[in-house]
Amino acid sequence: MDGFDDAIIGVDENNGRIVYDIDEIINILIIDGMDVDDAFDFYYYNIVGSYVGEKTPVFVRKIIEL
Repeated sequence: MDGFDDAIIGVDENNGRIVYDIDEIINILIIDGMDVDDAFDFYYYNIVGSYVGEKTPVFVRKIIEL
C-alpha cells in the first residue's frame, strides 16, 4: 500500500494488520489525479480485490454521527 500512509488509522490488535480509512484512500486517489468514479473503481478492483497473504490490510469506513 505505497502512498497511502496518510490513510492509516490503526493496527488490528488481533493479528497486527494495518487498518486503513476507505474514505481517505479515495481522497488520496482523487488528489493524485483520478476522478471520483475512477478512484472508486481503482479502490475496489486493485486494493480491496487483492489478497497479499495473512497480513492483508483491513479497510474500514468511519461512522459519522450526525
